[in-house]
Amino acid sequence: MKTSIDELAVFGGRPAFSEKLHVGRPNVGDREALTRYFHDILDRRWFTNKGPYVEEFERRIAEMMGVKYCIAMCNATIALEIAIRALDMKGEVIVPSMTFVATAHSLQWQEITPVFCDIDPETCNLDPAAIEKMITPRTTGIIGVHLWGRPCVPDVVEGIARRNGLKLLFDAAHAFGCSYRGRMIGAFGDAEVFSFHATKFFNTFEGGAVLTNRPELAERIRLMKNFGFQGYDNVIYIGTNGKMTEICAAMGLAGLARLDEFIAVNRRNYRTYEACLAGVPGVRLLPYGDDEKQNYQYVVAEIDETRTGIERDMVVGILHAENVLARRYFYPGCHRMEPYRSYFPHAALLLPHTERIVRRVVSLPTGTSVDPGAIAEICGILRLVSEQGGEIRKKMQAVAIR
Repeated sequence: MKTSIDELAVFGGRPAFSEKLHVGRPNVGDREALTRYFHDILDRRWFTNKGPYVEEFERRIAEMMGVKYCIAMCNATIALEIAIRALDMKGEVIVPSMTFVATAHSLQWQEITPVFCDIDPETCNLDPAAIEKMITPRTTGIIGVHLWGRPCVPDVVEGIARRNGLKLLFDAAHAFGCSYRGRMIGAFGDAEVFSFHATKFFNTFEGGAVLTNRPELAERIRLMKNFGFQGYDNVIYIGTNGKMTEICAAMGLAGLARLDEFIAVNRRNYRTYEACLAGVPGVRLLPYGDDEKQNYQYVVAEIDETRTGIERDMVVGILHAENVLARRYFYPGCHRMEPYRSYFPHAALLLPHTERIVRRVVSLPTGTSVDPGAIAEICGILRLVSEQGGEIRKKMQAVAIR
């Protein structure tokens, strides 16, 4: 454990870790089952186009979430794009800026204007009061994001959408296995979209899914993800190629067999961070509620510069030098990325909470590749940085000047 700032790697000390620690390395489920699935896929020579593993995967996910329909996709971005088109969103759609840029791109790609809405500073999700203020005659929908697995008060947002005649889609990329008031995420709005990318705690190598309880919407999405085919040589709708492959579905089935273990490790890691960072000035973990199902996939800390004497970006630089690859999720906000910063140069004036939070939060390494000893070391560095932040800042600035 480092006890002096001179020991920090950023000042020439030995890095705390010889290998890089990532925010989330891919989890691998039941390897033996995955190997059996793989050989079966090769023997069948049925690699894609609604194979048996994709159908089983869709059925298992729908049952788990208590939803009638699950449509597996090649990735979550295509799933978002297809869901947006299937819902006939157009004109303007309200979204948070504090999200992965794919949420906004899925709209802009289809020439729909993303209208960036501010967040609740406590939850980092869309602020319902702010949503009401952003609705115009051109608004056709809302996309809520369950950021870091924390539900975007879906019942409240549903009420806003219903009163204003708006379509409602949730980006649930972070929220697989989470619940809200006893209902699993995946069952809210007109539809919800999951990501099963390799960086997610539950992955299918690459993949996504749309979940809905609306039969006509599910049918439209199934058509659209397969070029609009209904049966053999019969195209009845415009579509694209959004299909999940059999091997990706097999990876998902193997992961479901270990899902409880993945969540247990994430929970253990979060509790370890919570204990180790207790009382550290200016470092606050974003909490998980104990009254709902959680996946504990992200460990997010907020750095208060006024108390630590050092800004978040310097803290991230210090951690990177120690081979702790902490991430600034989701800096600098979609509104400050192209093309949006050119389209909406004054958007920041309407996003004060977003502007503040994106400069304060940092996501820390967790998952099955991170153990409590590593977490204690990371927290020791954060404690040292917090307690001597002013001195570290001056020294880093002096080094930068030289």
